Amino acid sequence: MSNIIKQLSIFVNNEPGRLAYISSILKECNINMRAFNLAESTEFGILRTIVDDPEDAYEKLKNKGIIVKKTDMIGVHMEDTPGALFQAADALGRASINIEYGYAYSYKDKAIFFIRVDDPEKAVDVISKEGIKLVADSEI
Repeated sequence: MSNIIKQLSIFVNNEPGRLAYISSILKECNINMRAFNLAESTEFGILRTIVDDPEDAYEKLKNKGIIVKKTDMIGVHMEDTPGALFQAADALGRASINIEYGYAYSYKDKAIFFIRVDDPEKAVDVISKEGIKLVADSEI
């Protein structure tokens, strides 16, 4: 069990119907997204996603000709209350760990913040020492 989670970044041309096409490939390959973020630029978008089996999904997407990259992330369990982000963000900042980007979801009383940091191993150590529960890759 690891607290480093693999995220897939899937490149999506910024044109009508392209996200639908990528979604159809995900469906065809039986890839289940647990969380995702879609970011755009002028020419392309990046679908950043946490999936249930990232290694298998990566291979399936590559075999379909999809441009995909793996990135190390951490997931932080948070209460779904105002200010809940502060504890983790503050701990990482005090440890000089940069949060490059992140995305979260909440459902009822559960919230998870997926974070890309410049030093995932150190971030896991810092967050654990603060008593904050991390998401294990086996939970995905």
